[in-house]
Amino acid sequence: MPRTVTVGLDGSPESRAAAAWAAHEAALRDLPLKLVHVWEPVPEPMARASRTDTGTRQHWSERSEMGVPPAEGWGRIPREAAEAVRQLHPEVEVVTEQLRGRPADMLARAAEDAELLVLGSRGLGGLGGFMVGSVGLSVVARVQRPVVLVRAPGQAAEEPTTDVEGGPAPAPPVVLGLDVEHPDEALIAFAFEAARRRQTSLRVVHTWYPPPYYAYGTPVNPVLHEALALSAEAELEKVLSPWRTRFPEVEVAELTRYGSPADHLVKVSQDAALIVVGRNARHLPVGAHIGHTTHSVLHHAGVPVAVVPHD
Repeated sequence: MPRTVTVGLDGSPESRAAAAWAAHEAALRDLPLKLVHVWEPVPEPMARASRTDTGTRQHWSERSEMGVPPAEGWGRIPREAAEAVRQLHPEVEVVTEQLRGRPADMLARAAEDAELLVLGSRGLGGLGGFMVGSVGLSVVARVQRPVVLVRAPGQAAEEPTTDVEGGPAPAPPVVLGLDVEHPDEALIAFAFEAARRRQTSLRVVHTWYPPPYYAYGTPVNPVLHEALALSAEAELEKVLSPWRTRFPEVEVAELTRYGSPADHLVKVSQDAALIVVGRNARHLPVGAHIGHTTHSVLHHAGVPVAVVPHD
């Protein structure tokens, strides 16, 4: 069985945007697209209340077909999503699957057989950014496959556009957040391959801080600041040099910045097709973690974010 690009559906506009993005990604990868809808049974107290209370019954029936779905309603969400993506990408093989249980558990299980998992994530309107729900965060923190969170409809499909002269506009870049002290091959390869598939450039962002003995209570030294910046640039170039050779068709822009990595990633990626960040996949005594930078990017980025687990 070939791996698939798998999408978690809940009937929301965000999950429909995720399905559109995933269909485009499946076309780029020449892989089947699997649309997964998880049905979570209504808690028994709610089920009893819904038999007598019209408002409660309507609330639960509108929550992605939760509760005991009527025969005519069961399957509507994946069926409508499949019809929509087939119109966008008729060349992509589309399959649907319906599961019953806790969404986070079922989606984590579905990700095991996927090349990557794609989920929708609600935007924060005027603030611009993600409001990542508990299901999405739980899945991102648990699975061993890359997870892409897609935000706003209209930013999901990455369809070609035209420039002011009527020709094809340059494809938006892919942005990679990279820690040169702990570079991971899986993370870097994912970003380079994403840029190559899209025939676009790659922006690699690395941030740095002065060492603790300098940062605390020491006056600003422009000479030292410049030296540290040059050192960070040299380290980034050293890490990326073999990847430039491996992917000669990918134009790479190396960006070293002083300060918060999450802040710079969000700023640099405003016009990007995708942000790629990592997550330490090692199991810690207190459970799985996403990491501060990745968590912040997920909440504030305005474009799709790929979270790649690594050792």
